[in-house]
Amino acid sequence: MRSARIALRIVCVLFCVTGSAALSPRESAKSATVVNYEFTITLPQTGNVIRGCAVLSAIRTKEADNLLLDFMDLSVDSVHLGNRPVHYRLESASLAIPLGRSLAASPDTVLVTVWYGGEVKDGLIIHTDRQGRWAAFGDNWPDRARRWLPIVDRPHAKATVSWNVIAPADRNVVANGQLVERIPFSPDAQNPSIPRTLTRWRSSRPIPPYLMVIAAGPLMQVDLGLTAPGLSEFPPGVRQSVYAVPELSDYLPGPFTSAGDIVAFFSTLVAPFPYEKLAHVQSYTRYGGMENAGAIFYADEAFTRRDVSTGLIAHETAHQWFGDAVTPTGWGHLWLSEGFASYFEQLWVEKSKGVGAFRTGMQQLRREIIQSDVTFGRPVIDTLQTNLIRLLNTNSYQKGAWTLHMLRSMLGDTMFFRGVREYYRQHRHSSATTDDLCEALERVSMKKLRWFFDQWLRRPGMPELSASWSFSRRTGSLKLEVSQSEKALPYAFPLSVEITTSQQRSYVFVVDIPARRNSTVQIPMAPTMEPIRVVLDPDVELLASIQNIVRQ
Repeated sequence: MRSARIALRIVCVLFCVTGSAALSPRESAKSATVVNYEFTITLPQTGNVIRGCAVLSAIRTKEADNLLLDFMDLSVDSVHLGNRPVHYRLESASLAIPLGRSLAASPDTVLVTVWYGGEVKDGLIIHTDRQGRWAAFGDNWPDRARRWLPIVDRPHAKATVSWNVIAPADRNVVANGQLVERIPFSPDAQNPSIPRTLTRWRSSRPIPPYLMVIAAGPLMQVDLGLTAPGLSEFPPGVRQSVYAVPELSDYLPGPFTSAGDIVAFFSTLVAPFPYEKLAHVQSYTRYGGMENAGAIFYADEAFTRRDVSTGLIAHETAHQWFGDAVTPTGWGHLWLSEGFASYFEQLWVEKSKGVGAFRTGMQQLRREIIQSDVTFGRPVIDTLQTNLIRLLNTNSYQKGAWTLHMLRSMLGDTMFFRGVREYYRQHRHSSATTDDLCEALERVSMKKLRWFFDQWLRRPGMPELSASWSFSRRTGSLKLEVSQSEKALPYAFPLSVEITTSQQRSYVFVVDIPARRNSTVQIPMAPTMEPIRVVLDPDVELLASIQNIVRQ
């Protein structure tokens, strides 16, 4: 019965009648909420022209008598509400569909079908490689899904998705979710000699539109097997595969031999893996990697050079929890995605290579923050930035990671990771804001943290420190004077101080530095413990530029 229904929809995609009409304007009406998409996409043998059919399940209320979709570049052939054709309004970047008022006392679900097609200009990257092989890859971030899909293109507008992709039989199709079937399909009337297949994928977890993707190309599958047993929302474990061009068969699985351990580590640290499977796909994306839910797309160049790094794999895998399962409500909170992924990449370094390598990685991130022009120009939570590409900066990635690192150092491992798990549990398969993370950590640690979040995330800058010290044999105490530059407002922070004595013994003290330009603290020692060296932040726990430390 399902196959017959799909076949009918495909026929409608291939043989649709163009229709358009004016929509009675109700500009103030609230849009219905889409809860499920089913896309049928017909891909060509060559070229950029696709045919599409989108079946949307939407929740309608008395206040929501329209369905407002983001859509551009392609043409709409017709729109149906249930089995009935309806008028619609197609503008340069939007599609408005009247639903009529709900007569039910409670919200009801309506089914909207949009037939469309045309030449794709962006979002679905269609490419011919050096060998003349044609391939297509979804590349939606941040708001480019609308360039090939009629969709509510907002990060918080999560929905489940199904894919029915009709493509030449020599192309392997990968998408979000679980593979349902891959079956022969009727030949194209214009190219009857070319066999085609229908490939169906289904994701049962709601994801944001920018993560809804397909890949279609001459991709071989390298099975990594069942990984992280007992650590998936879909028992018995996480099925992982790599999809790449055939000439890389001698390279793979290569770095992806670590993929199972990475998933197991994050699943143990946070929560079970949230999706049906995890595919690692060689693709054409404008980014080094794209964390599409259950189907990570990596830049072609990394595969071609045969230098896919385990750090990149860990970063994109961490996104499956942070960014995908828990999605920032708005782009201004992008650090909740990229900062988490950047920090968890370093946590994998700590797990796999030790504390020394982890601290080296955090030092490198700190140097990048110090050297970045954006650090003192814009805050991490940047809700005023309208050029979303500019959010891909050291604030969202490196400073976001360092904010988490300082929280971990301040709260301790037990409370920090318990708070992260609580944050994830509350917002899994939904969206969240920075305040949501703050509240989860406050609740678990029973500490007030609002000041910390405001200081590090809602204003630009970071501390630039200089310090001097002196030792009194009479009192047996060390006086530490810390100055903060005027480049940013003063910060408050705990500061670790390592003191090495003339007996070659080292002691670490933690002092609280208030939000003042100049601070003096006394560190009690003993008259016989004369210091010969003072080091600030010996364990790499503070985001600060430390200019010099002198003895008075």
